[in-house]
Amino acid sequence: MKKPVSITLRIIEAPLKSPFQTHLETVTKREVIVVEVRDADGLVGYGEAVPFSSPWYTEETIQTVFHLLEDFLVPLTFQQQWKHPSELPYVWSGIRRNRMAKSALEQAVWDLYAKQQDVYIGKLFGGERTEVEAGVVIATSSVDEALRQIEEFKQDGYQRYKVKISPRNDISLLSAIRASYPTLPLMGDANSAYSLDDVRHLQRLDQFTLQMIEQPLGHDDIVEHSFLQKQLKTPICLDESICSFHDAKSALQLGSGKILNIKMARVGGWTEAVNIHHLCVEASIPVWCGGMIEFGISRAHNIALASLSGFTIPGDLSSSSKYWEEDIIEPEVQVINGKITVPKSAGIGFTVRQAYVESITTYKRLYPDHSHG
Repeated sequence: MKKPVSITLRIIEAPLKSPFQTHLETVTKREVIVVEVRDADGLVGYGEAVPFSSPWYTEETIQTVFHLLEDFLVPLTFQQQWKHPSELPYVWSGIRRNRMAKSALEQAVWDLYAKQQDVYIGKLFGGERTEVEAGVVIATSSVDEALRQIEEFKQDGYQRYKVKISPRNDISLLSAIRASYPTLPLMGDANSAYSLDDVRHLQRLDQFTLQMIEQPLGHDDIVEHSFLQKQLKTPICLDESICSFHDAKSALQLGSGKILNIKMARVGGWTEAVNIHHLCVEASIPVWCGGMIEFGISRAHNIALASLSGFTIPGDLSSSSKYWEEDIIEPEVQVINGKITVPKSAGIGFTVRQAYVESITTYKRLYPDHSHG
């Protein structure tokens, strides 16, 4: 490929339309880092780093990711010899973890490469779906609000409903939802709110015929989930504890869950996400695409990822309008009858609204920086 001649990092910020609540944190505004990779012909590839502003979900934050990009990943990308985006994980292999930082830069380089090849990015990895099924997250501590949100989202035909649960609210929340919607495709996302001491409590959730319980135990655990899965009828889905291909392979070997959530940002980018997808397809483990309350660039990459054949469960791929008064891409992502149309145009398939991105930018750096020499 034609290698990048410049890389721009910018922090952008916008308020969410309504607060996003879990037992760990309430998010009211969202910062992300947009990565722009430009070649000598003026083509630009885009990636989006989606850590939170504080380290409640992962150890990475906006500031640590910016530091890793600025001081390590961007310099290595310019300095090292490489000819294809698939080589970048090796180029960066001396830097441990920091996967959200790696993911954003890898996304941008793959987008640039796809544009240089004049092909939709999903096609580079064997994506074949023309539309992807969309699921939605219900993140509120109020039963009434949860029911109101479900009713609203049902109008758009969302095909899977994820409810944030904890030991304090799970029975009451799920009972109320099941009373109103007996056949709703429903799952519980625990964000590590339980321990093995809660086995009997968790067994009570089997009555709600959930598609899955996502990450009930420790955020970095694989072993204890294998004990728990043997005692539950409901499938366990692993999320936070799957940060790499090795984690996924270990989880499958141990029987730690029956479903995996693949988040590109969490596993370090396209290359690792696709390798995990292939592993799960071979093992007949269904996967779905997780979301991070992201803007449109990250969502566009996720739509492309979800176009691969193994993504058989609707992902966290809601409309732009769920979170934002206006998104940074056009056309905005729209869920119609529970589905999102996969774009056909080159790269991520959406146009980035550069003027709007500039207007919500709070900090920006261009590399190489020629202003001092």
